[in-house]
Amino acid sequence: MKSIIPSIKTCIGVALLLPALCLAGEDRGTAPEAEALVKKAVAYWKQNGRDKALAEFNKQGSQFRVKDMYVVAFDMTGMGLAHPNPKLVGKSTPGIKDVDGKMIFREYVNTVETKGRGWVDYKWPSPATGAIESKSTYLEKVDDVIIGAGIYK
Repeated sequence: MKSIIPSIKTCIGVALLLPALCLAGEDRGTAPEAEALVKKAVAYWKQNGRDKALAEFNKQGSQFRVKDMYVVAFDMTGMGLAHPNPKLVGKSTPGIKDVDGKMIFREYVNTVETKGRGWVDYKWPSPATGAIESKSTYLEKVDDVIIGAGIYK
């Protein structure tokens, strides 16, 4: 049976008209993939240390940017350490809210402090479409840092 989800080659031709359709299939990360990406990032951190890990997480074309997913890192005060948006790296972000007023970073800290790891739901601009979309981010704490990767729904 042939999939109704277009291939990446097809998406190139229709991306301007139907970007969400193109991201509905193989270009969208899944929850298990986000968890695996965070676990890979945590292992990389433990093996290579903070500085090398953050440099890799922030690098364009990094192994930690897969499909529409990317690794982020924040210290426990909300300082952005890794993010594909360079404006958030080196910036204090504890007051960042989503469009519904949800205190995203507060939810991150609460999740890793109470459970050690877990998911946080909020709304965030998709790097693929530019539109505000529902997002779920999987988080784990390593040392004094929160490492996460999310999926757009």
